[in-house]
Amino acid sequence: MAERRMTFRHIEAFRAVVATGSMTEASRRLHTSQPQVSRLIAQLETITGLPLFDRSGSRVVPSLDGTRFHAEVERAFVGLTSLEFAAARIRAFGTERLRVAAMPRLAGGLLARAVVRFRAAHPDVTVAIHSGDDETVNHWLATGSCDAALTMLYGDAPEARAEHVETRACVAVLPRDHPLTARAALAPADFNGVPFVAASLGSALRGRTEAIFEAAGIGLTITAEAGLGASICTLVSAGLGVSVMNPLAAHEEAKVSPIAIRPFAPALPVHFALLFPPDHARGRLMRAFGACARTVLLEELAQLPDAASGRPADGAQAARFSAPA
Repeated sequence: MAERRMTFRHIEAFRAVVATGSMTEASRRLHTSQPQVSRLIAQLETITGLPLFDRSGSRVVPSLDGTRFHAEVERAFVGLTSLEFAAARIRAFGTERLRVAAMPRLAGGLLARAVVRFRAAHPDVTVAIHSGDDETVNHWLATGSCDAALTMLYGDAPEARAEHVETRACVAVLPRDHPLTARAALAPADFNGVPFVAASLGSALRGRTEAIFEAAGIGLTITAEAGLGASICTLVSAGLGVSVMNPLAAHEEAKVSPIAIRPFAPALPVHFALLFPPDHARGRLMRAFGACARTVLLEELAQLPDAASGRPADGAQAARFSAPA
């Protein structure tokens, strides 16, 4: 019997299950039966040799292997989407189009608002927004799948050219009823022995945070990890620990989660920047979009209250931004 090969139908079912968290909901989205979706997922797990989902009752969530596989699938679909739009562009005799990206928080808020402002001035330009983690966004830029990205950097921008917008310092986030909220500002020594919700292992924020605590001679008591600022704040508000994160995400989450925000020192700088592919010439439209994105980001940062601004209390500049020339 011939070995079964992976097909688009397998991937389509996989993406639908990840998006809905349910075989039944995925079948409705794909206009097929639940048993058919279950068979496709089972076949895909056999083909890949990976346990793609953890099952709990009627709910299914991606396993660690499934999450990694999904990231690769989404990268591939960006390329596929680009081909579809290229064909449409040819049919439309060369209609202009920009592809921009950001991490989920920025893509759904700041980047979308920048696109709205840009489209008001350039109504004939199609703008496609993609969202992914920082590694995925950098991959899209390096391969030319995206024309620009709005990002937060805790170090250099790999394989991309960066245009700095503004630097702020990360802040501490705590449950509102935590004893440390009595303090006006916090330092690593205040977190000695305190449960800590960390950024994902291997992320730039995690590395910079660990370096600051190590330099202070304080060991982190990590109780949970999360890759998104929203997830970190949810865990903090639930009482799993305290954390350190960028002020923009902290301020946004404080609107919907019971968390408190305090300045944190020594400064852990976060650089808000626009990224462009290496060796990529920026045309008129890309420069115009960059100007819109810069304006929207500065407006948003200017609205942060003092307690969540991430500005050093003495007005000192945060560490100088470093990026490839």
